[in-house]
Amino acid sequence: RVHLHLAEGFNVQLFCPSPHIILPSACQHLNCRRHHYSAIMADLKIYTVGWICAIKSEIVAARAFLDEEHREPMTSFPHDNNSYTRGKMANHNVVIAALPKWEYGITTAATVARDMLRTFPNIRIGLMVGIGGGVPSNEHDIRLGDVVVASRDRRTGGVFQYDYGRRIQDQPFETTGVLNQPPQSLLTAVASLESTFELTGHQLNDAVEEALNRWPRLRKTYSRPPASHDRLFESSITHPPGSSGDCSNEECYADPANLVARRERGDDEDNPAIHYGLIASANQLMKDAQKRDLMAKKGVLCFEMEAAGLMSHFPCLVVRGICDYSDTHKNQEWQGFAAMTAAAYAKDLLLQIAPTSVEAEKPIGEVLGSIQRRLSDLKERLQDLKLDKAEDLSVARSPHFLVPFTSDPDFVNRPDIWTWIEERYAGPESRFALVGMGGFGKSQMAIQFSHRLHATSHKTSIFWVNASTKATFEESYRSIADVLALPHRHDPDVNVLALVQDWLQREDVSPWLMIVDNADDVELLFSETNGQKDALVPTASYLPKIDNRKILVTSRSWDAAEKLVGKGKMIFRVPIMEEAQALHLLRKKLNHSDDEVAALRLVHTLGCIPLAVNQAAAYIYKRSQRRPLTIQSYLDELQKSEQRKGTLLRSDRGDVRRYDGVSNSVVLTWQLTFNQIKREQPRAADLLSLMSYFHAQNIPQYMLHGYNSGFINA
Repeated sequence: RVHLHLAEGFNVQLFCPSPHIILPSACQHLNCRRHHYSAIMADLKIYTVGWICAIKSEIVAARAFLDEEHREPMTSFPHDNNSYTRGKMANHNVVIAALPKWEYGITTAATVARDMLRTFPNIRIGLMVGIGGGVPSNEHDIRLGDVVVASRDRRTGGVFQYDYGRRIQDQPFETTGVLNQPPQSLLTAVASLESTFELTGHQLNDAVEEALNRWPRLRKTYSRPPASHDRLFESSITHPPGSSGDCSNEECYADPANLVARRERGDDEDNPAIHYGLIASANQLMKDAQKRDLMAKKGVLCFEMEAAGLMSHFPCLVVRGICDYSDTHKNQEWQGFAAMTAAAYAKDLLLQIAPTSVEAEKPIGEVLGSIQRRLSDLKERLQDLKLDKAEDLSVARSPHFLVPFTSDPDFVNRPDIWTWIEERYAGPESRFALVGMGGFGKSQMAIQFSHRLHATSHKTSIFWVNASTKATFEESYRSIADVLALPHRHDPDVNVLALVQDWLQREDVSPWLMIVDNADDVELLFSETNGQKDALVPTASYLPKIDNRKILVTSRSWDAAEKLVGKGKMIFRVPIMEEAQALHLLRKKLNHSDDEVAALRLVHTLGCIPLAVNQAAAYIYKRSQRRPLTIQSYLDELQKSEQRKGTLLRSDRGDVRRYDGVSNSVVLTWQLTFNQIKREQPRAADLLSLMSYFHAQNIPQYMLHGYNSGFINA
């Protein structure tokens, strides 16, 4: 009994009553095949060359050029669905894989390559060999059966994905991305072989003929077709819809004008010719002569559908035999011969590479792993850079509006102040200020100007800084840092004031206006004990200093404003409203004016101070919701408190930020309003008393939780 292995998965048992007669005869019959099958080679690590094909004709051609084929059974792997052919070619152990039938394209090729590298971890050079569509042009006389070898230029590694990129309106499609290039040993071999063929010419025809002699069954479909069957149609001529798929009838070429006239190649010219240049890859089959011609202007020599999926996972050399002209005229007659010429070139290429040179290359899997690690490191570094630089550059291109107040729909413009602000904003100086008593409308003018600027200048950022206290100043800067997503803003040791200042002083950020409101306290702004980690730097020193950017200051103190803006001419002293303006404001707030005489008397009594007029109108409007309250009634109540004016005036005398000779009637209005609330809602008055211990714009909500919702609503 003798066990013989015939082919992968097939075993035969011979029972020989006369072994000396039957066994030799059987063994001789089993070994009569033209192709030599080697002994079992179980170690998958001996294979150093990976060869990938897409269709049947390509893998047949590849197998035809093997010097020996390894047919022993191979262990299957659960992660690998590929079918392999293994053998030796030009002294290299080669493993060949094909794409699944009817599954083509970039993604499928990438999957096949990844599985191959897992199963054969010692593969060091890769080849993608098969057929492709030619791109003939005046510069490149490409014909059917010719070979195109991917060759790098300044932009690519020889292969680029022509359907991957970006399309911008009214601009041509732009391909983006760069694919890997082949291992160095392959590039060196290509250069060596190119120079050899330049001197001696190639022997691809002889190599194909020798392979066909070894495998005569292939001669019918893999031999070179007659040269008369190589027809290049004019780009405007398309294959008739509905006619036979193969352009073998005379319908297309009956008129000689449909064909491009080309001379025959001479005896001193290579035929087939070998071309070196760009190969365009995509998931779509190119069958458009006009688009083909456009791509020819970019240096493309060949179209195919798999290589772009390989280059990032399986850096390889792409070799394509030309089987058609990438047009609608389908021609399968040349596929076999084109596959053979490509395989013949690939074998000649391997003959140029010593096995020791291949061993000197790192395994492709190891190279890709190293690249992946470097990319991961680079990604981390880029993430750090994004925090350090890219993040702020992105917000520099995106203007921000950080003003905590809405515009007043009842705003009454004051042309003299408004014109002055517009002129200073448009002028060369970077800082200017509004100075005036509290309640005179400085902040309201600044708020309204910020909203108007935001509506008319979309590229300008606007930031609001509350300079009432050190805490509010820093909190405002923290808000700016957050909206700009500045790096390290949450670090416990960072000086957020310096962080924001440095960013706003950059030349590449968008234009901005900073409004510094309530900058009243000279000591707060210019004292060198400001509580920052850098305690010797006054708070005002953190205001940005840069030309072509603007800072508008509002202040009750001329001294503080002058220290901040530097020049008296850049300060506008805000007065009370004009009589007509105050009257207009009262009418707008009340939506009516039932007594013009009383309204005029009221604004005079209130000193034409905007804040006082607003508060009086609010009181009248609120009381009118319960029972009618006229302007005259409010005026009568106001006059009843005349006896307390002396006390109220005396309580103001310690305020150094108040100007002499200015009416204090706004204080009377505040007192009158509070007394009315105390009479009608005493518990609400208690709540207001509690709130008075805090800054008006920063009252902690949790401090009010002891009061029920009824008090809050009151």
